[in-house]
Amino acid sequence: MSADQIQAPARTLWGAGLEPLLEHLDAESQAMLARTEAWAAINSGSHELAGLDRMRAPLADAFSALPGAVTIEALPPSQRVRADGQVIDIEHAPSIRVAVRPEAPIKVALTGHYDTVFPAAHSFQKVWREGEVLRGPGTADMKGGLSLMLAALQAFEQLPGVKRVGYEVLMNPDEEIGSLGSAPLLADLGKRAHVGMTYEPAMADGALVDARKGSGNFSLAFHGRAAHVGRAFNDGRNAVMAAAEAALALNELNGKREGVTFNVGAIDGGSPVNVVPDRAVLRFNVRAPDNEGADWAQAEIKRIADRAGKGDGLSAHLHGGITRPPKPVTPSQAKIIDWTRKAGAALGLDLKFQASGGVCEGNNLAAAGCPNIDTLGPCGGGIHSDKEFALIPSFSERAKLSFLLLAGIERGVFDITDLRS
Repeated sequence: MSADQIQAPARTLWGAGLEPLLEHLDAESQAMLARTEAWAAINSGSHELAGLDRMRAPLADAFSALPGAVTIEALPPSQRVRADGQVIDIEHAPSIRVAVRPEAPIKVALTGHYDTVFPAAHSFQKVWREGEVLRGPGTADMKGGLSLMLAALQAFEQLPGVKRVGYEVLMNPDEEIGSLGSAPLLADLGKRAHVGMTYEPAMADGALVDARKGSGNFSLAFHGRAAHVGRAFNDGRNAVMAAAEAALALNELNGKREGVTFNVGAIDGGSPVNVVPDRAVLRFNVRAPDNEGADWAQAEIKRIADRAGKGDGLSAHLHGGITRPPKPVTPSQAKIIDWTRKAGAALGLDLKFQASGGVCEGNNLAAAGCPNIDTLGPCGGGIHSDKEFALIPSFSERAKLSFLLLAGIERGVFDITDLRS
């Protein structure tokens, strides 16, 4: 859509000076795409520390074009339960922070991640254009989102007048594995910001996400007693069978509460078949649409874990929890959804919203009290697969949407004062 097609009411609401900047974002489309292609060509799987280091330098350099300080912040390690039940530390690459006008009365949080789900050994490493489609790892999720976020912020900085809006950009290396290391940074940012903007991809049909379920990953480690299956079978305590029984108990919870799901993902452990296995780890995920459902799920998980650990010669230790709380449509969320629809309408877009069972950093911000829109990236699909793609025309379209949201907050089109609960 060209700038001369902007709806007339928007000119009245947003005031003068918009059209040249929107035209500029149309002209920046190729630059956004080229930046995305260059970034997507760098493998930065969540556990690929060397690749994440290579990715961090061009990101920090690109975002240094904004009038704020770029800092690199180390993250604490997170924990993982090995197949033998031992808890080990997992190191994470640092986060990148950009603070612009931190003293401003209105504070906006913009978040994104620079990791992908594709390790260096994965075959999906190529980036290419196919008509109006850009394909490659991270083109949609979310190096494309980071690229158009930067373009929108650069356009916002050219908006005439002294700014009331300050913002902080937080780019994390661990979103695809739960943001466990960056969770404290997200919580701190969410507590300080009035509103959040996150750059997960929108759907291929242009829809954005409103409500999200909460999610938690759990590991239940079992310790039994090894024994020779021929000479002393009854002396053994089978950790794999204990894990299997707990898995069945978890699966039976499905359908017991609306919207809450339990997915058993793996049982690690075992031994040669002539040995009673003494170690096993049950790994599972739970999703819940609201805090009440999440509390119920955690209580049921604890009940099953406690029961599993009371067998003669068996012990069980539960690790993990709900690390991304549910993100329902609260009154504050409904308000910013309405703002986004209005900004879209100013561009001639009839934006649709839908709920998602997926999770992202928008969950973390919302849990800290920061209402946010978390699918402001390019339209795309096939994410987390070798079919990932982003729609090329959506780059300038969604950059303009972000720009209008920021400009609307700056110019009072959207009243920020009562947004926070």
